[in-house]
Amino acid sequence: MKFIELKEVIDKPISGEWGSDGEGVKVIRTTNFTNEGKLELSDVVERNITLKKVEEKKLRKGDVIIEKSGGGPKQPVGRVVFFDEEGEYLCNNFTSVLRPKTELISPKFLLYVLFANHKFGYTNAFQNKTTGIINLQLKRYVSETKIPLPPLEEQKRIAAILDAADLYRQKTKALIAKYDELTQSLFLEMFGDPVTNPKGWEVVLMSEVCNKVTDGTHDTPQRISSGVKFITGKHIRPFKIDYINSDYVEESVHEDIYKRCNPEYGDVLYTNIGANLGTAALNIVNYEFSMKNVALLKPIKGIIDGRYIEYLLNSRNMKEKIVWMASLGGAQQFLSLSQLRRLKINNPPLNLQNQFAERVQAIEQQKAQAQESLAKAEDLFNSLLQRAFKGELSKEIV
Repeated sequence: MKFIELKEVIDKPISGEWGSDGEGVKVIRTTNFTNEGKLELSDVVERNITLKKVEEKKLRKGDVIIEKSGGGPKQPVGRVVFFDEEGEYLCNNFTSVLRPKTELISPKFLLYVLFANHKFGYTNAFQNKTTGIINLQLKRYVSETKIPLPPLEEQKRIAAILDAADLYRQKTKALIAKYDELTQSLFLEMFGDPVTNPKGWEVVLMSEVCNKVTDGTHDTPQRISSGVKFITGKHIRPFKIDYINSDYVEESVHEDIYKRCNPEYGDVLYTNIGANLGTAALNIVNYEFSMKNVALLKPIKGIIDGRYIEYLLNSRNMKEKIVWMASLGGAQQFLSLSQLRRLKINNPPLNLQNQFAERVQAIEQQKAQAQESLAKAEDLFNSLLQRAFKGELSKEIV
């Protein structure tokens, strides 16, 4: 397999432009980058940029746009996206255009090789940090990076294989998203908007249907590499608790916390402080763990169902209402336990709640199968990508 310097297969990088306020030409920012090598153009700004600059720097189909400023500890700078849009666009000054010499390299092949460079950490060596912003040393990156360069037709074949593998995983992701939309639509169909209560359900206080409304420790116990799982707000997502990536604390620390806050199977965990405020997730494990700055709701069995509470609190209008309530007290958003206990919620007949929980469980089983398929699709895509990155996805292999 032949390897060649990146600078030999692209034109001189074209720096982005920002221009001035006002309507004019569409400008792509790093906020329009996804982590999948694709653009998300639902929110594109327009800027005033001179006609000369537009003509010099407007994007062409097949361009690869590279992020040269931004990033962070968990997302290194150097992401790339593929431009394949109709219309006139520029990119901003935090990015540059890498325009492939199409007589030497397939645009999609270039994208995937550079995408692999970022995904597998090669670009990390070309980062530097100034005034809190991580920058890509683009000139050095272009000059020093060598990429595999099989014959042009083979490049196109490899890119087509990666396109097909990527399409499979994107379709599987879309299916999972549809399952999520289905359960939320089902909630509204069965119970209506929990804020306006169009079906006229009984209204109760949270404290009347939960036998405990409390929260975890407010202290910051020492984390250890193994021990008892320790869940914080960052581990709570809508309808999901990230048990796998939890922190850990000593058994003795856990015992002290657990005396006051004892999450059990079927309880609801709820973020009531910080940027992630207003997020609910049902606890689906039977083992003990401790929590910090996360509220615990213990539904009274025979009166209300935990799955129903989870969906009620995560519904858009209810979340907006709670975030508004939490913003009244000061700079940091915070919903106190007394506010949470006094929160008015609808309490439909329990048999209806149970029917909802059963239907959600059936959908979740289908979703779990799709997630297994997605894991396999991700493994396949990453394997093919690594082989292309190393120059191993040769004509004989494909």
